Amino acid sequence: MKRRGARLALAYLVATAGNVGRIPFVPGTFGTLAAVPLAYLVARADRPWVFLAAVATATVAGVWAAGVVERQEERTDPTLVVVDEVAGFLVTMAFLPATPCLLLGGFLLFRVLDVLKPPPAGWAEKLPGGFGIMADDLIVGVYANLILRAGIHFIGRS
Repeated sequence: MKRRGARLALAYLVATAGNVGRIPFVPGTFGTLAAVPLAYLVARADRPWVFLAAVATATVAGVWAAGVVERQEERTDPTLVVVDEVAGFLVTMAFLPATPCLLLGGFLLFRVLDVLKPPPAGWAEKLPGGFGIMADDLIVGVYANLILRAGIHFIGRS
C-alpha cells in the first residue's frame, strides 16, 4: 500500500510539473512558462540528443503520469495536468537557438495554438488516457516549431 501511495505522489508531481498545475488560474500557461527555463537549458547544451532525450522523457513520463492522474481524478484531461505543456513547449523549441526572441515567440505561438487546437491536434485530444492528453500538445508543438523556423527563414534570426 505504501508503494502505491509513492507511485501516486510521483504521478501527481510529474503530471503537475512539480505542482505548477495546481495554480488555480491558467495552469496551462503556467505549465508552459515552467518549461521555458528547461527549454533554454536543453538548447544551451547544443547537442541534438539532449533535446531528443528531454522530449522523449517528458513524453513517456507524461503519458504515464497524465493517465494515472486522469483515472485518479475521474475527469478527462484534468486542468492540473500540465506535463503536456512542458513536452509541447520542448517540441516547440526543439533544435532552435535559445534566444529571448525565439523563446518568447515560441511561448506565445504555443499558447495560441494550444488554445485553438488546429487539426489534427483537436482530434488527437480525444484519444484515450494519458496519450490523448499529451498528443494534442505534441502536435501543436510541431506546428509552433515549424512556424518559428519559417520566421527565422523569412525574417532572420533574432
